[in-house]
Amino acid sequence: MTGLQGIDAKRQRAPSKRALATRKRVFDAAEKVFAARGFDGATIRDIAAEAGEPVGTIHHHGGGKEALFHGTVARRAADLSQARLDALQRLREQGDPGLEGVLGAFIRPFFDLSRDDPRWRDYARLVAFVSADDRWREISAACFDETAEVFLAEMMICLPGKSRLKVAEGFVFAVSALLALLTTQKRIEALGGGVTPEEEQVGHLIGFCAAGLRT
Repeated sequence: MTGLQGIDAKRQRAPSKRALATRKRVFDAAEKVFAARGFDGATIRDIAAEAGEPVGTIHHHGGGKEALFHGTVARRAADLSQARLDALQRLREQGDPGLEGVLGAFIRPFFDLSRDDPRWRDYARLVAFVSADDRWREISAACFDETAEVFLAEMMICLPGKSRLKVAEGFVFAVSALLALLTTQKRIEALGGGVTPEEEQVGHLIGFCAAGLRT
């Protein structure tokens, strides 16, 4: 095969805009259905109906149900991790970020992304399912652990004398609180009898998590 023939072959294999649009529609639908019903409650037929595509299209773009679930979790993970690492790097460039700064760099990007695209709230529900179920430990490890290790190391610097185990406990508690705020704000309104601006809630969350880690 000549060089030009190889280039032509690659062009032929590249997905079309239509195929890319269909794939996005499939994964958007999967994200919404999995977030609402969890892995066990969702079906490929549910996802096909949400996407407005035949079942065969869902299998073509996402594989089987478990592969589609993994792909749906992985799809946004890199963007979230990069936003968090960028936020942390900006703080490092300004000096010692401190514990509240480190927590803010981890927590705030999820809310920022959710303001720009409400589908990130569905993603938060999906991450909550993954975090709570040991079946998906490999997915968590592949999608989130590398970035978690960076933030865990930063928190240990801010908390001299604390064991890695205790810092890890506090970090996992903070992740749970983050996901709870992203997905259950209406519950706070119902119990509190009012609406707090989200930025104020996020500040409260960061302070709450920092106090817990120091305890």
